[in-house]
Amino acid sequence: MAPRVSTDVDDALAVLRAGGLVAIPTETVYGLAADASDEAAVRRIFAAKGRPADHPLIVHVADADQLPRWAAHVPPAAATLAAACWPGPLTVLVPRADHVLDVVTGGRPAVGVRVPAHPLTTELLHRFGGGLAAPSANRFGRVSPTTAAHVVRDLGDVPGGVDLVLDGGPCPVGVESTIVDCTVVPAQVLRPGGIPTEQVERLLAGAVAPASGPSRASGMLASHYAPACPVLLADSVDAARVIAGREANPLVIGDTDDLVGYAQQLYDLLRRADDEGRSAVVAVMPPAAGLGHAIRDRLLKASADRAG
Repeated sequence: MAPRVSTDVDDALAVLRAGGLVAIPTETVYGLAADASDEAAVRRIFAAKGRPADHPLIVHVADADQLPRWAAHVPPAAATLAAACWPGPLTVLVPRADHVLDVVTGGRPAVGVRVPAHPLTTELLHRFGGGLAAPSANRFGRVSPTTAAHVVRDLGDVPGGVDLVLDGGPCPVGVESTIVDCTVVPAQVLRPGGIPTEQVERLLAGAVAPASGPSRASGMLASHYAPACPVLLADSVDAARVIAGREANPLVIGDTDDLVGYAQQLYDLLRRADDEGRSAVVAVMPPAAGLGHAIRDRLLKASADRAG
């Protein structure tokens, strides 16, 4: 049975307080949310998504003042980034407070926290009063949802998948948050996203290192964000046309200088390729600057070899 879709925050509050799952709109993508202090509810997220139990979740909170509730201590880099970027598409990894559930962090010593910038979810979080653990509201490894309809399509027929979709319209950023590990010095950008890497470096006075070590945050696996059809990458529009000429029925994307629009439309275009039965997506890689970092990251993961 398809989940209920509503624009009423009262409906979402009732479901969350009863231990249910609500798909929430954010400026980045829709998240599949549960009360972060309710272990049984959080475990339902993993079951609904088919998500590995050791893959950590992000805790969404109403404002920056709540960060110390989730952190054993707040590193200076996290405080700086939170003050400058929240509400907004940035997640900081901080040492977890004692009360944070293992199921939320995948058993790791750090927890990811962010303050989303969407009016419905902001109201929801303020009225809920606690944190909401929420990965993207789709089956694990597949294309993230940027509309309520995407959520219903992905999880609507999954038993126990989602109880309510809070419809906040299309997501204006369209790619996930930037994740910065502030438990290490210098801080590391683990996943590029809606806050450009250059902005993080500027705020931290250049004290940022490339990501290293094993996957320890959402979106760090080699293959992710993938449609069913192959994704082929091109370094230029001309190269994309050559690659597309070898395909039976390709969809060419990224023939634009508008990186904001590219990011907003990326996941919808990947989904459209499957809906239209395209033989492949041929994607033009944007420059490695600004939102281009995030778009390149998602395309590289969408095009990677898919285990299993």
